[in-house]
Amino acid sequence: MPLTFHRIHLAETDSTNRYARESVARHTTALVTADHQSAGRGQRGNSWESEAGKNLLFTLALPIRSIAAGEQFVISELIAVALCEVLSRYTSGICIKWPNDIYYKDKKLSGILIEHDIEGSHIARSLIGVGLNVNQIRFISDAPNPISLVHILGHDVEREPLLQAITNRFTEFYEEYTSPTPTLCRDELHHRYTRLLYRRGIPAEYRDANGVFIATLRHVEHDGHLILEDEQGVQRKYLFKEVEYII
Repeated sequence: MPLTFHRIHLAETDSTNRYARESVARHTTALVTADHQSAGRGQRGNSWESEAGKNLLFTLALPIRSIAAGEQFVISELIAVALCEVLSRYTSGICIKWPNDIYYKDKKLSGILIEHDIEGSHIARSLIGVGLNVNQIRFISDAPNPISLVHILGHDVEREPLLQAITNRFTEFYEEYTSPTPTLCRDELHHRYTRLLYRRGIPAEYRDANGVFIATLRHVEHDGHLILEDEQGVQRKYLFKEVEYII
């Protein structure tokens, strides 16, 4: 049966992820959108700044039974690649900063926050929260490097067609991947994700618990581990929050 999302639109909420968790039944496939979030969250517990009515703020509530808990990174890949493909219709220079921020060159265009409900050995539900800077011109928080589509293109972008394009592309990917006869295999999806990685193959500065170092991003493993190779040729393996990009 084709994947369809029940649309719930809110003028304002504290967080579309929080709303979806508390107000959407676990078996319901839903798209929760908001014009404004009073307490939007990013990765690492950061807040997500968004001017009311200017950007895309949404959560895909997705009941899942076909993906094992140990393969949950595939959800990050599905949504990140879908976002990149759609945004690349507007401009070049779109990439994925591991694990799933969407960048335009060295600037952050979108953030993704994914929360999973695990039952036994499988994902029972995923809440895929996305904040995408669309028409906001001025940012007043201390976020170091935000950018919007309006900055890149020089004109406003209609939000609803953009939202529909993103959800449609994600739906296509998800159905291709989870079909009883899948047309998108794990290796092909991972290849698409890897090909889009920000700084892949480029020496750059990073910081871990031992301080700042220079390394080259080699690849990301299927479970989401980042593999960097330092100047001594030693490969360093990191989970999310164990290493920081210096930009």
